[in-house]
Amino acid sequence: MALPFVIISLNTNAQISPGDLAEVHADLEGIMNCTKCHLLGGGVTNQKCLDCHDDLKTRIDRNKGYHASEEVHDKACASCHNDHHGRNFEMIRFNKDEFKHQLTGYELTGQHTRIDCRQCHTPDLIVNADVNNKGSTFLGLGTTCLSCHEDIHQETLSNDCAKCHSTDAFSPAGNFNHNNTAFLLKGQHRNVACLECHPIGKKNGTDFQQFTGIAFSNCTSCHRDVHDNKFGRNCTECHSEESFAVAGYSRNFDHNMTGFKLTGRHRFVDCRQCHKVNYTNPLPHNRCASCHRDYHNREFATNQGSPDCAECHTVNDFGENLYTIEQHNLGTFRLEGAHLATPCFACHREGTRWRFRGIGEGCIDCHKDVHAGYIDEKYYLGQSCENCHEVTRWEDNHFDHRLTRFELAGAHSQLDCMSCHGPGDQDEINKYQNFSNLSMECNGCHDDEHHGQFVYNGVTYCQDCHGSESWIPAKFNHDETEFRLEGKHAETDCTLCHKEVEDEGEIYVFYKIRNFECVDCHQ
Repeated sequence: MALPFVIISLNTNAQISPGDLAEVHADLEGIMNCTKCHLLGGGVTNQKCLDCHDDLKTRIDRNKGYHASEEVHDKACASCHNDHHGRNFEMIRFNKDEFKHQLTGYELTGQHTRIDCRQCHTPDLIVNADVNNKGSTFLGLGTTCLSCHEDIHQETLSNDCAKCHSTDAFSPAGNFNHNNTAFLLKGQHRNVACLECHPIGKKNGTDFQQFTGIAFSNCTSCHRDVHDNKFGRNCTECHSEESFAVAGYSRNFDHNMTGFKLTGRHRFVDCRQCHKVNYTNPLPHNRCASCHRDYHNREFATNQGSPDCAECHTVNDFGENLYTIEQHNLGTFRLEGAHLATPCFACHREGTRWRFRGIGEGCIDCHKDVHAGYIDEKYYLGQSCENCHEVTRWEDNHFDHRLTRFELAGAHSQLDCMSCHGPGDQDEINKYQNFSNLSMECNGCHDDEHHGQFVYNGVTYCQDCHGSESWIPAKFNHDETEFRLEGKHAETDCTLCHKEVEDEGEIYVFYKIRNFECVDCHQ
């Protein structure tokens, strides 16, 4: 009878178990072990799980870690970690993209959010040996940087990496502030690359960048003494962190104590532009040419040599000069009239170069002869503009019009030349070309307001009635016409007899009356 009991028992066991346990629970396989996880007549309880997973229970009791968080604490263990799905079933699994790592007590930030879980959760990085012995787990990692990362500073700096570095990028050390150290960065030190002061060498067989133990009590701790101790070791007496150049920024060193006082633009010159070898060798400095080249290429040289720049220029600005008009007038070209107000560069500058010799002395050497070919040379021999024009302004002239066949009289003598010689409809160049072959008849310049009433043989003799003083017909005598003015006629206003008429769209006063009977005018 024993054999049937055994067979029944074996069949009963096979039907009671819902499936093989996972590999991690394989030692619990068998009907005699069911109550280690299950209650009799009930399911799996959290207490049963935690009786075995005592390390996890300790963390929960201390309110630490993911399982102690409010979102997980009240859940049944089996809701996430159920079993009887076969030996290869992975009991610890979750959606990596949706997992809230901050619930573990360690929030992922920066680059930590971009790496795979197993890059950190590996046996090599578990700091708790008891946890590591349990096999596959996500527990047991440390939360300090050095728990996972190598200490590249080899214990020369604080273990609190976050004082300098962030999780966004290890380099540059975004949280580091050099001014929190014993050496504040000022002036040009702020622009120096870290490697200049903190070189990379070798220590314990690996690359090592030194950040501590660097001497900085004196400038010569890092910088070479270019003066070979001739001025002492305290560089700050002359120099500052803003610039090594004494004259440029630091006002500590007083150059006026030397034989050459720094004034004007010399105050802003880098010392090394003059002191090319060292700062103690004497330099010639009595003449500008001791340092500066002759910009004018000996244009002002005489048998006695070139004058010193200081005779014309100042040290404030090369463009500022001391050369006077009186000195200019001692030369071959005197400055008069409008030339007194002309800036030097208008005559002496060609492109980027200044010239002071061989630039000409006549008007046409600088000015364009706008009359060339349109005025007879007898009026200005050798294109000498001064025969007509004044140097005060171009419009002023002293040309004697009596030298022509048309003497200017009356109102004509008061006119500007261009009133007759430069019609307003001409462009800027052609308007100066109207000086020859001009008509000397009145209607050559003036409109015939009388509509041809006084034209004889094709000529209007305006001068028979009008003078050159004004347009008023001062020469006209009505008694010399066919109708003498007598009696009341002599007192009558001209417009009562000579009325305006219109012909071909032009309105004019009609003067050529041919009928002189009384009834022609009077009713």
